[in-house]
Amino acid sequence: MNKETEAVYDYQVPLITGNQTFSSITDRISSITESKTTKEWLLLFGLASSLMLLLFGSIGYLVWEGTGIWGLNNPVGWGWAIVNFVFWVGIGHAGTLISAVLFLFRQKWRTSINRFAEAMTLFAVICALVFPGIHVGRIWVVYYFFPIPNQMDMWPNFRSPLLWDFFAVGTYFTVSLLFWYTGLIPDLATLRDRAKTKIRKVLFGIFSLGWRGGNKQWKHYELAYLLLAGLSTPLVLSVHSVVSTDFATSVIPGWHTTIFPPYFVAGAIFSGFAMVMTLALIARRVYHLEHIITMTHLENMNKIIMVTGMMVGYSYSMEFFIAWYSGNPYEAYAFINRAFGEYAWAYWIMISCNVIIPQIFWSRRLRRSIPVMFIASITVNIGMWFERFVIIVTSLSRDFLPSSWDYYSPTFWDVSLLIGSFGLFFTLFLLFIRHLPMVAMSEVKGVLPQANPHHGHNGHEGESK
Repeated sequence: MNKETEAVYDYQVPLITGNQTFSSITDRISSITESKTTKEWLLLFGLASSLMLLLFGSIGYLVWEGTGIWGLNNPVGWGWAIVNFVFWVGIGHAGTLISAVLFLFRQKWRTSINRFAEAMTLFAVICALVFPGIHVGRIWVVYYFFPIPNQMDMWPNFRSPLLWDFFAVGTYFTVSLLFWYTGLIPDLATLRDRAKTKIRKVLFGIFSLGWRGGNKQWKHYELAYLLLAGLSTPLVLSVHSVVSTDFATSVIPGWHTTIFPPYFVAGAIFSGFAMVMTLALIARRVYHLEHIITMTHLENMNKIIMVTGMMVGYSYSMEFFIAWYSGNPYEAYAFINRAFGEYAWAYWIMISCNVIIPQIFWSRRLRRSIPVMFIASITVNIGMWFERFVIIVTSLSRDFLPSSWDYYSPTFWDVSLLIGSFGLFFTLFLLFIRHLPMVAMSEVKGVLPQANPHHGHNGHEGESK
């Protein structure tokens, strides 16, 4: 890529260097889907789809043999399946936050990263929805999980947070899908008009819903986008709050606390942004999108990771304070056991990854270092997985009766389901970036200086308000 096309966006001072135009943005993003499939993409797709097949094979064996193939024991009835569920729901939070919340706050820097962040949300929620269905053991009665009358004319217990999960995650997925698809429509029309083959022209023509870019269409589009953003924003807060009530409404020491909803939401945004960072850095390098996903975008995401990391760290400290201040010996023991008991290794991995490592982003030099932010983003997600493991396993393994205490150890099938879920996630993500525009072309063009009607006036070339 020559230097003329390596423009640098800076939305703090809305000035673009280089010769970026509406046409160059369209050509660059569209060429990714229009070019021939590369060997690198095929290699990655083969690896990801192999791991996805491992997931399906593990689920098949689980259905055949039952949950006894996992490391579950008498006190620890929820193992890695629920850890993975909470982890994947959390990963899906950044997409809606970037798209909806930052859109409502008119943050222009979101435009280069919101499309694949929204797609990541959908794929993460799909991965999450696998686990509630398979962890029930008798998978042939999984329909009890849905809010429908069963064969005995009995409705599910609507006071159960497990049923709230179904409504919360289902609503979140539906609204996120509509939001993602609505934003895609102008770009699908662009690909339709550029299509060289009949099948591409027909398919993109169907899914672009007759978009022609007229003034009335833009007016209706922007209203629909605003309404969906308004619907999505409370879902960012509600979904993981509802997931946290799976734990908070119980009487297990370490779970029965009111700090869980805000604590889970902060952690979800924290892990979600870390995953967006990981994917953005890879896509940016492979597809030469340095002039679209700039250092400004990456630095802003690092700031959010640092802030949410401090919120998570504050929640950890408040949990210990509440356990001490409550005067409840069972609650105090649960937290002392987390930090110094049999699972202390997991607890201190969690603290190191989630609290200590994000503090490096106080340094501007480290905040703008590609290798540092890549390693930190992966480390944060490792830490957030361990957070869910610590919450679930340490609390269950040491409940009220010492006679039933036991140590939880995962089996091969626990590990294969976790690795396989990543295979499903990356398979879907690779299909997305191959066949659909990974960057919202219409939105990026909307924040170019040329999009401002006052561009070039009063002697300030490139100035925009």
